[in-house]
Amino acid sequence: MTSFEPTSDFAAQLDAQDPLREFRHQFYIPPGPDGQESVYMCGNSLGLQPRTARAAAERQFTNWEQMAVEGHFRGDTPWLNFHARLTEATAHIVGAKPLEVVVMNNLTTNLHLLLISFYRPTISRYKVLMESGAFPSDQYALESQVKLHGLSPDSTIVELAPRPGEHTLRTEDIVAKINELGGSLATVIMGGLNYYTGQVYDMAAITQAGHAVGAKVGFDLAHAAGNIPLQLHDWDVDFACWCTYKYLNSGPGGVAGAFVHERYANQPELLRLAGWWGHDEEERFKMRKGFRPMQGAAGWQLSNSSILTMAVHEAALAVHEAAGGMTALRSKSELLTSYLEFLIRRLALPETQLEIITPTNPGERGCQLSLLVHRNGRDLFDHLMAAGIIGDWREPNVIRLAPVPLYNSFQDVQRVGAVLAEWAATQPQL
Repeated sequence: MTSFEPTSDFAAQLDAQDPLREFRHQFYIPPGPDGQESVYMCGNSLGLQPRTARAAAERQFTNWEQMAVEGHFRGDTPWLNFHARLTEATAHIVGAKPLEVVVMNNLTTNLHLLLISFYRPTISRYKVLMESGAFPSDQYALESQVKLHGLSPDSTIVELAPRPGEHTLRTEDIVAKINELGGSLATVIMGGLNYYTGQVYDMAAITQAGHAVGAKVGFDLAHAAGNIPLQLHDWDVDFACWCTYKYLNSGPGGVAGAFVHERYANQPELLRLAGWWGHDEEERFKMRKGFRPMQGAAGWQLSNSSILTMAVHEAALAVHEAAGGMTALRSKSELLTSYLEFLIRRLALPETQLEIITPTNPGERGCQLSLLVHRNGRDLFDHLMAAGIIGDWREPNVIRLAPVPLYNSFQDVQRVGAVLAEWAATQPQL
């Protein structure tokens, strides 16, 4: 076997063969300390700005300026039904029917709205299952929902932790815990992709197991939507929610999304927190008492659409669709992330120094590698930032790097590998 040297020329060759290479130019890439383009590997926290975003927002500013309230009904993008403009593309991203998705609010608001409907504890069936170390907002939301029903979080919320010495959860352990809880389990709510480790959970298997014991099953897809292929409808998931400012590049604090399986599309008796915009649109302006929800996920809306953020989201979705959707993006994503993993492992640092805690199997991860740096982790992070590589630091000692297929290149990844090699050469031998 001949030796392989991952040079800049090799990375450039990979970029030349990349069918998505031109999409990089549709985003603004922030400058590094030297004034040149940085290597931006923080799309798992905030995606880059599409070059079309400003014009999309400006278009609505103009409509507001020229039509004021009539913009709800007139013009080329009437605000009254603006959310519907986003439905088809959103359904493609999460593997749903258009009836099952709606763009609204922000992620945690949507999580609360969905839990009101899908966490309905009884005396015997009241427990909630989630992964330990879930994103804090999910933990806080569940704690407050449990307290809302007069229950104690400590005795109600069951957290799944990896086995001793392991960093990720095994699917068989998740299923075993679901079976163990059995008839006491009301709701399973997990991240589709763990924000800290980058692990993708087997959502189909989890959903099947949850339903087998009579529980509702939902997912927070903040780190999964736009990152990995999703088939929420076919997996029979009950509910899900996600943000759009990470892999969907819709701006800081951008509008979020929600999924409700079509089996609940025509269940007006299902308890929910109601608002005017979720009321039957054919009757909405009659201003009568008595809430009648719209069919599908749209029936969980509360207020009229946030047009400026939705306009930016529409522009970002158009880029995503033009790239060929998740099939094309996933193909490049697996190559980029595997190349980064190869370069890191090539450093031959002992795991007592640097450890990749993201699964090696591409099917169990998205475009993120989480590096557990046991010694001098903050020094490494600062070294990367000083070299114009923007990653993400998570206490106490994890660096997350996310090569995003829409705008990262193989030369970006090669540059990260070179900077890591520089740092590794300065570390004392154990």
